[in-house]
Amino acid sequence: MIVLGIILLVIGLLTGLSILWTIGIVILVIGAILWVLGTVGHAIGGRRHYW
Repeated sequence: MIVLGIILLVIGLLTGLSILWTIGIVILVIGAILWVLGTVGHAIGGRRHYW
């Protein structure tokens, strides 16, 4: 999710589409939160690790 967020941010920046920029930021933040929660050991969606 983090990589997808970065890709959408870059595409939104290059094309000037603000909707891609916004979606990219949201996906990037959600991916970072899930990554941190998975790293500290919280089970996410029935999985011990998120990747």
